[in-house]
Amino acid sequence: MVGIKDIAKKAGVSISTVSYALNDSPKVTEETRERIKAIARELNYIPNMAARTLKRRQTNIIAVYLTDYAGSFYGELLDGIKKGLQVYGYEMIVCSGSKSQLFIPEKMVDGAIVLDWTFKSEDIIKFANRGHHMVVLDRIIEHPNICKILLDNKGGSTLAIEQLVSRHTKKVYLITGPKNGHDSQERLKASEKELNRYGIDYELIPGDFTEPSGYDAARKIFSDTKDRPISIFAFNDEMAIGVYSYADKHAEVIGADVRLIGFDNMQLGSFLKPRLATISYSKYRWGMVAAEKIVRLVKGKKAEDELIYTSFVAGKSFP
Repeated sequence: MVGIKDIAKKAGVSISTVSYALNDSPKVTEETRERIKAIARELNYIPNMAARTLKRRQTNIIAVYLTDYAGSFYGELLDGIKKGLQVYGYEMIVCSGSKSQLFIPEKMVDGAIVLDWTFKSEDIIKFANRGHHMVVLDRIIEHPNICKILLDNKGGSTLAIEQLVSRHTKKVYLITGPKNGHDSQERLKASEKELNRYGIDYELIPGDFTEPSGYDAARKIFSDTKDRPISIFAFNDEMAIGVYSYADKHAEVIGADVRLIGFDNMQLGSFLKPRLATISYSKYRWGMVAAEKIVRLVKGKKAEDELIYTSFVAGKSFP
C-alpha cells in the first residue's frame, strides 16, 4: 500500500510537507500542495483513516444507531440527519447491533444519535461518563453529555383518543409496541389515562411496531368481537397497515366495519384506500434537530433538549 513516505520520495520533499499538503495546511504553497496531490492521485494513495483519527482526534463522522432498517419509517429521518450534518461538514454512518457500539469508545466516530431500544441505557450513560457525546431520540436520560430530542407521544396519543371519544366509541383496541420501547410506553400511558378519564373500556393487543404484528393483532380483535364498527388505535402506521391487510382478506371494510387511527404519518398511508387517519410529525425536522444538537455537543457547546410536536391527519379509515 502506498504511504506518504512514497509520495515524499517521488516529490522530493519531506514527509511533513506531504502531510501539510494532503491536509490543506497553509504551511505549504498552493503550487506545492497541488503537485503533491497530483502525485498522490497518480500513486493511488488512500489515506489511513485510523492514523488520521489518532492525530486529529476527530473523524467528522456521526454514528446513527437504529433497531433495524425495516419499513419505510427511517428514510425521512435519516435524510434529515444527513442534511443537518452536511451543514456543519459532518457525515454519518448508520449502525445496528451491539458490536457497532464499539465505534464510540474506539473513537471511530465523534458522537452518536440513538434511536435503538436495544442499545442499553446503562451503556449510553457509561459512554457519556467517559466524555462521549450522544443524542437520544427514544428515552429519557439526564447527563451533560447527552441531549434528548423526543416525540410528543403524549400529545399525539391524546389527539387520537379525543378523536375516538368524539365518535361516541364504547370500546377501543390499543395495538401496542415493544415493551421496552420509550415511544410505545409513552403512547400507552397517555392513551390509558385519557380512556380512563372518559370511562371508556379498552383492551391491549400486543404488537412490536411491525406490519405482521398488526396483522396478528387484527386477527385476534376481529375473532374476539362481533360488534361493528370496531375502534382501533395502532401505535404506529406499520401495524395499522397490517390491520388493512387482514381486513382486506376477510371482507372487513376499513372506515365502515373498522375505525382505525395510526401513528407516524408514513407516506404509504396516504396511498391506502381508504386513506389512513394518523398522528403526524416531521421526521425530517426530527433528524435535522438531532444533527444540530450532536454537532453542538461535539464542539463543546450547550445543547438544549427539544420536543417534536404532533398533529392529527384525518383520513377515511376513521370517518
